[in-house]
Amino acid sequence: MNYKKTLIACYLGFITQAIAANFAPLLFLTFHNSYDIPLGKIALIPAVFFMTQLIVDIICAQVVDKIGYRKCVVTSEVTSAAGLVLLGFLPDLMPDPFIGIIISVVVYAIGSGLIEVLVSPIVEACPFEHKEATMSLLHSFYCWGSVGVILLSTLFFRFVGIQNWKILTCIWAIVPVVNVFNFASCPIEHPTGGEKGMGIIALFRLPLFYVAVVLMVCAGASELSMAQWASAFAEAALGLSKTAGDLAGPCLFAVAMGICRALFGKFGDRINLIKFMICSGITCVISYLLASLSPLPIVSLAGCLICGFSVAIMWPGTISVCSPRIPKGGTAFFAMLAMAGDLGGSAGPVLVGNISQAAGDNLQRGLLAGGIFPIVLVAALIGLTLSEKKAKS
Repeated sequence: MNYKKTLIACYLGFITQAIAANFAPLLFLTFHNSYDIPLGKIALIPAVFFMTQLIVDIICAQVVDKIGYRKCVVTSEVTSAAGLVLLGFLPDLMPDPFIGIIISVVVYAIGSGLIEVLVSPIVEACPFEHKEATMSLLHSFYCWGSVGVILLSTLFFRFVGIQNWKILTCIWAIVPVVNVFNFASCPIEHPTGGEKGMGIIALFRLPLFYVAVVLMVCAGASELSMAQWASAFAEAALGLSKTAGDLAGPCLFAVAMGICRALFGKFGDRINLIKFMICSGITCVISYLLASLSPLPIVSLAGCLICGFSVAIMWPGTISVCSPRIPKGGTAFFAMLAMAGDLGGSAGPVLVGNISQAAGDNLQRGLLAGGIFPIVLVAALIGLTLSEKKAKS
């Protein structure tokens, strides 16, 4: 069977998710100015997006095995495309444009949530050699998708005009439309080989499941605590404009993540994954210390970029470490991992923001608090290694 076609479809799946997650935030001020939507309501858009993903994660654990992977993953691309197209039209058709935006966000967030749960187990089930490297390379496409969305959208707004953003929204929708046909025709295997996977209650009886959840929460929080504040950090550190801050902050952060995941995708078969993740976690702690404690703005920004490189392996690495150790986990296991990652990705930036506010809007103090997540991740990995050595002896 042509599993390379499956891999390409999954690559485009993560690019679709990157479009869903990163395009609307580029338009927040446009929504504010064009539709007179208060910034307080604008801030609800990412909250609705991630909350919808969390709900989809929970539902997927119950229904995907009954419906089937192919139907669900095709639905992920259809809803992603539909939500993007709706975003270009629905705000102008609704009495309240904000309601139109929220409906559109919910629709493509459903697609994004399905992609998050389904794509990794689809690749995990394919008979590829060096699964850990393949998984890392797969997740790098989310990074490259994020970079592409930010760069190409910025160029479009610069040369075509931001007032034509609705055209670009429909152009981005072409990616999931094309991928509908890829997922409809590529070979797809079940992650448990056709056997019934474990249910949520059975998973909660496994001690290793709790280790996996802790690792995913810390992976999501370590990544997004820095990523969500990268633009503001770049503006504060270098005095850049909003556009330049987006490029120097989240864009370069995503480039650093993508490079690390691509490198591990190429050379990962020669590397011990758990040791590499422990080293990455330690490097991540150092990056948070650089960003939060250095008196030199350029060193703080370097800490932000090093963080992008160090967190790259955490999310896909946790999947690769835990899935072979819980081989009957099935869809419920991957859904719970996705939910844990989303919880960490939501809680981490909130912690940084609240600590920064309590410290008198001192973002560096907030980021110092964010360094707790890679510390816990390293401790959990060391604990896992020691417990397995003890079991073997």
